[in-house]
Amino acid sequence: MSLTRDLTRLIREKPVTDRDLEWASLFVLDTLGCALGALPTEPARMLKVVAPPAQTDTARKAFYLGGLAHILEMDDLHRDSVTHPGSVVIPAAWAVAHDHDLGGKAFLRAVLAGYEACCRVGTSVGKKHYRVWHNTSTCGPFGAAFAVAELLGLDDTRTVWALGNAGTQSSGLWEFLAEGAMSKHLHTARAAESGVIASFLAKEGFTGAQNILEGEKGFYAGLCPDPIPEAVTAGPERAWQLIKTSIKPWPCCRHTHPAIDGAIALHNEIAGEAIARVHVGAYRAALDVCDRPIPEDPYSAKFSLQHTVAIALADGRVDQASFDADARQRMVGERKKVRVELAPSIDAAYPESWGAEVIVETASGRRFFAARHDAKGDPDNPVTAAELSQKARTQLVAGGTSQARADDLIGAILGLTDNRPVRSLGLFETAGDAPPQVHAARSA
Repeated sequence: MSLTRDLTRLIREKPVTDRDLEWASLFVLDTLGCALGALPTEPARMLKVVAPPAQTDTARKAFYLGGLAHILEMDDLHRDSVTHPGSVVIPAAWAVAHDHDLGGKAFLRAVLAGYEACCRVGTSVGKKHYRVWHNTSTCGPFGAAFAVAELLGLDDTRTVWALGNAGTQSSGLWEFLAEGAMSKHLHTARAAESGVIASFLAKEGFTGAQNILEGEKGFYAGLCPDPIPEAVTAGPERAWQLIKTSIKPWPCCRHTHPAIDGAIALHNEIAGEAIARVHVGAYRAALDVCDRPIPEDPYSAKFSLQHTVAIALADGRVDQASFDADARQRMVGERKKVRVELAPSIDAAYPESWGAEVIVETASGRRFFAARHDAKGDPDNPVTAAELSQKARTQLVAGGTSQARADDLIGAILGLTDNRPVRSLGLFETAGDAPPQVHAARSA
């Protein structure tokens, strides 16, 4: 027996309802909106050069779509595993379903299974893994491989092989943040591609280590100082992990969102008063990744608690323009007023709860406080289906899709539950269209 074999059995024994498929279609819409919305960016141009969407290589299509989906920093986030499963699982499953001319129901079932594998492995890696490794990149190949194994109809043994070969490709280091490099997009691109390759090889009989997670020289031994192996198979009766995944309302690192949520709420209470100082209390992972008092580009600003809180307090909103050069310059003085510190009670609740506290003192001596245990978009504080559709519509149009095409695409994606063929949506044709204007601003 092995953890990957137990995981395979667990996922394949979970019942799938029509409501589960409807949930999956919403997350597909969110991910594809993020991907196509990124088309005008410079990283998207580069991805297109390396992996043109019109090609016939299925794995490279997954690479392209996976890279696109993570550029705007608007893709979904599973809290317990600290992964962005949508930007890895959905591109891999979409590329295979497209090239094999499969229907929407098989695709959505594969998405559910892929999220389950990615998130369960991610939940098992322990907190210290995230200090160096990007969980989405290291755990994503497991999810992509499982989704593709479902679409290819692999038996349990070959699925275990696929997971073994997915795990041995795990990679993705946080060092890119120090220089504001673009590697984060490569993380999701390669994780999606790796999963496709792993399952395609397994279909041909290419074996993989069944003890890739718990083996003496496996994933935990190499990458995880404090693994939680039992998390892989804990609570098999629980709802699908996809349903426990958060949707992001703001285009920046999810670790900043609880503080943004609180800061936006305080914006109206402060009513334009001059701010003297701001205290932000957060958990350790948020400080490790987002304690950046002097962001020098859009990329680092999206990973800055100081910048995101300052601009949320000033403007009462956070959008793509919140990170451009003008916004960063406007917030120079305000960022200096923001102090971020570890809040022990909030840290103890992480990763089950991603919280923050924001305390604002004004020049007149007034004091304002906001605390968040669950940010907007979390399962306990969800966006509505209408809000999600509007988010996708906004991103599609910003990415160069016409309003009419955007509405058609939204309807078609949500209509995958009726078993509409994935290929009929023409997504790769849309992704291959030249955007109206490529801008150089880099996003995380």
